[in-house]
Amino acid sequence: MTSLLKRLPPSAIALLLQVSAFVLTVLILSLLDLHPAPLGFALICGILASSLSYIAGLVRWWWFIQFAFVPALVLMLMLNIPPSLFLAAFLILLAVYWSTFRTQVPLYLSSNKVWLALETQIPVEQPFIFIDLGSGIGGVLLHLARTHPHGSYHGVEAAPLPFLWSWLHIKFGGYRNCTVHWGSLWNCDLSEYDVVFAYLSPVPMERLWLKAKQEMLHGSLFISNTFAVPDHSPQNTLAVDDLHHSTLHLWRM
Repeated sequence: MTSLLKRLPPSAIALLLQVSAFVLTVLILSLLDLHPAPLGFALICGILASSLSYIAGLVRWWWFIQFAFVPALVLMLMLNIPPSLFLAAFLILLAVYWSTFRTQVPLYLSSNKVWLALETQIPVEQPFIFIDLGSGIGGVLLHLARTHPHGSYHGVEAAPLPFLWSWLHIKFGGYRNCTVHWGSLWNCDLSEYDVVFAYLSPVPMERLWLKAKQEMLHGSLFISNTFAVPDHSPQNTLAVDDLHHSTLHLWRM
């Protein structure tokens, strides 16, 4: 059973655990001859789903989603919200998070203090090429393009809405040294870049490290915000005093 779960995507595991929690809730309440209100039933489902997610080894942010899913559904039904509003909310979330369930890389936004810290790690005078893997709404790219115009900045983003936001900002903001592309970071050839920056999640870091080692040129710089590479200590770290207590992990390839 454990080996089967490891082969499934996290979204499929989460769905199985939600169904299991629902069945367990029904069985437990039947055995105890209890008849709670719908919201009480939903809260029990949420607690069991979150607990099962912890046991199954899903990452922490899944625990909160699993807990809130059924209670949120019951609350929405109690409030009699029009179905069209659910559809609109779903489409917006889909456009923002897109492949998060498959990649386990949610939308993280780097802080202004991280942008300032990155300034200290890029070449000061000579031209260079920088890429942000998973560039979100383009905050890193736009900041560096303004403060260090001698560089060339590129981003890749898989989620449609953040990509569109950053593309429009670059297009109409006059950033001639900056571009962003819609697509997968795994299709990027990292040999083209002097500095590679990523703010992803713990899940893809080992795979990304192998890609960086294979493709990045000697002397280029690989920077990961917050998330380290398993079993590969960075050559240098830079602590950032922001809300998330970010740390830049740096490797000179």
